[in-house]
Amino acid sequence: MTTDSRSPGTALAHEDAPLTRFHLRVTVAGTGGQFSDGFILGIIGIVITAATKDLALTPLWVGLLGAAALVGLFFGAVITGPIADRVGRRHIFAWDMLAFAGLSLAQFFVQNAEQLLVLRLLLGLVLGADYVVSKSLVTEHAPRAFRGRLMSLLAVAWAAGYVFAYLVGFLLTGHGDDAWRYMLAISAVPALLVFAFRTGIPESPLWLVQHGREEEAAAVVRRIHGPAAVPPTAAPATSRRGFRTLFSPAYRRRTAVGALFYVCQVVPFFALGTFSSQVMEALGVTSKLGAGALYNVFLLAGAVFGLLIIDRVSRRRFLIGTFVIGGVLLAALTAFGAGSGPVVPVALFTAFAFVLSAAVNLEFVYPPELFPTDLRASGVGIAVAASRIGSAASTFLLPVVEDSYGTTAALGGCVVILLLGALVCWAWAPETSRESLDSLDARD
Repeated sequence: MTTDSRSPGTALAHEDAPLTRFHLRVTVAGTGGQFSDGFILGIIGIVITAATKDLALTPLWVGLLGAAALVGLFFGAVITGPIADRVGRRHIFAWDMLAFAGLSLAQFFVQNAEQLLVLRLLLGLVLGADYVVSKSLVTEHAPRAFRGRLMSLLAVAWAAGYVFAYLVGFLLTGHGDDAWRYMLAISAVPALLVFAFRTGIPESPLWLVQHGREEEAAAVVRRIHGPAAVPPTAAPATSRRGFRTLFSPAYRRRTAVGALFYVCQVVPFFALGTFSSQVMEALGVTSKLGAGALYNVFLLAGAVFGLLIIDRVSRRRFLIGTFVIGGVLLAALTAFGAGSGPVVPVALFTAFAFVLSAAVNLEFVYPPELFPTDLRASGVGIAVAASRIGSAASTFLLPVVEDSYGTTAALGGCVVILLLGALVCWAWAPETSRESLDSLDARD
């Protein structure tokens, strides 16, 4: 399959080559970690409720289990970034979903909260590694004209995993004392399916060129696009750079905007998504389950909408616009939601979910475009790690703020964070949609 009608003999640069079945395969392979992350984060709240008696969960254990995967993901992203920049993306990408499947199945057999905590930490560690290598590898294989849409499929997969967790929890709740065990173990199935897709995916040609392996890079490019394809042309890196370079004058603004925009998106996303039923109840909506279901439907719809428009608008406009629109919708919910009946708060809440979920596509598309190949995995790792600090803090702080100061204060805090994200992106975010990754490497 190809979207290009050029003759077979026409020379094409690696990033300007047409879309092929290979690109779709590597993208589908890259969705595995994102779907699994969405699923295990979405299912844990339901599992904790169902397993409280079996595992003798105290409030402390509830908090620890809820945050475990996020903590693991933080360390997995930070540790794996520099490793993937030094040894490559392919080997980690090929095997981490198999490890995830084994850990998922092991959750079925846990006998106490301590065992489940260890497994959740390890699952997060694996997913943190996969976030880094999947985003880097899919970005570096993707044709420039389709890069946004291909990377957005990862965002749709995350939203699908989150919604699927809600569906699984709904269908299995009340079906026996071990239902929560099946909820946890079922995440092994998509991981194993994706593992099969990853067999034979080659290393990134950009990474190979950066490490002086031009002949291997050329072989990979010819294998994908045919003998006329031109491999990346940037010169090999003369020295190995690391985390320190990301905070040098040349890159610190890109590092900051990559981390801060991510944090400003995930704080309201996780806070309101995790506690959607409680927020709806506080706003006078009696059907919490129905409101939660509608919220999840709009999350998935928003992710699909974001995929459709990601390459039609500039990255800066998408970033700033979704922050502003999301902030306005949430401000309206804060001001007019309570006491207005169920229709207004549900409409505003689901519209907010739609906009923010569309914006989540940028979490997959934008960070890899900010950094050159020899720093890409490390830069993505910092952005992902920062986001997990934000998501863990938001899920901890929202119920505390709501209990102490009320729902209006909690929602108002999320509005401030969204508007802060808009300000940061307006001041610092570079436009990357038309930038060649090869030229980004050559510029260094």
